[in-house]
Amino acid sequence: MSADLRETLRRGALALSLSLDERQFDLLMDYLALILKWNQVYNLTSLRDPAEMLTHHLLDSLAVIGPLQVQARQLTPAAGGLRLLDVGSGAGLPGVVIAICSPDIAVTCVDTVGKKAAFIQQVAVSLKLPNLRGLHARVETLKDTYDVVSSRAFASLLDFTRGSQAALAPAGIWLAMKGKQPIDEMAHLPKNVQVFHVEQLQVPELPAERCIVWMRHAN
Repeated sequence: MSADLRETLRRGALALSLSLDERQFDLLMDYLALILKWNQVYNLTSLRDPAEMLTHHLLDSLAVIGPLQVQARQLTPAAGGLRLLDVGSGAGLPGVVIAICSPDIAVTCVDTVGKKAAFIQQVAVSLKLPNLRGLHARVETLKDTYDVVSSRAFASLLDFTRGSQAALAPAGIWLAMKGKQPIDEMAHLPKNVQVFHVEQLQVPELPAERCIVWMRHAN
């Protein structure tokens, strides 16, 4: 992987005020290399250019790390630590990036496509990430509960929250990555789902609107 890409990644992390060490930069670059390798056979993402993958996937996912860490400090996880479920994770975005940048968070990436869940498992083994696992399942069938349930361009807010409602711990929060603020989608949420914050994101090197819709169970 070229030094230019690594420098773009480093510049992006700095712009996002993220304190990543050299090992984390190595892991992010190795992860990008794995996506490129597996993408030749499994079509994990429609993007093929490494520079585009870096901005549209890695930097886009890195933009949620700071906001997630802020919200995580306000949660009260069980004794085992904070647990995050990334729904419809595909190539592991943002789940794998979260696992690399926040090793104290146990990340499960769930996908209905077996080859994508297998890819996440391969990433966990190859990059030696004990806090990451891939799961081939429908989110509606899961029995465990999680402090944070995330998604990135997965489904409408209604479908996302409805499908993962049972997987969200009673005091947990939903993290939905979106482009423009989805006003219509928010208007269609049921009364038992509360939007408590819409956070605008500035993704380095990517001149496009991005936001996080934060939600939780309504009282």
